[in-house]
Amino acid sequence: QVQLVESGGGSVQAGGSLRLSCTASRNQNTMAWFRQTPGKAREGVAVRYDSATRYADFVDGRFVASRDGSLNKLYLEMNDLKPEDTAMYYCASGYWGGSYLAPGSYHYWGQGTRVTVSS
Repeated sequence: QVQLVESGGGSVQAGGSLRLSCTASRNQNTMAWFRQTPGKAREGVAVRYDSATRYADFVDGRFVASRDGSLNKLYLEMNDLKPEDTAMYYCASGYWGGSYLAPGSYHYWGQGTRVTVSS
């Protein structure tokens, strides 16, 4: 079992920035960010695996997913935030196969951190 803890969410105005952090209870090769709003399916935002990074199309160069030297942390630098980025953001690990940006491909999830972007 792996525990994931997210932090860094908050409220910002459109155009602002936030940096999310995720800490895993043990090293994880693949870690990802997802987000979800009420009534909508959870969607992939970004994933780091091996030394590669993959982003959802809606990121459009505004977010950067990164890891420091340890393999138990994942960050998401979010810039030029838009009201439509408002969501609960979740960290995921325990990738077992399939699409890297599909929620069904991960075993472990954090509790989420809320991001609110006002216009």
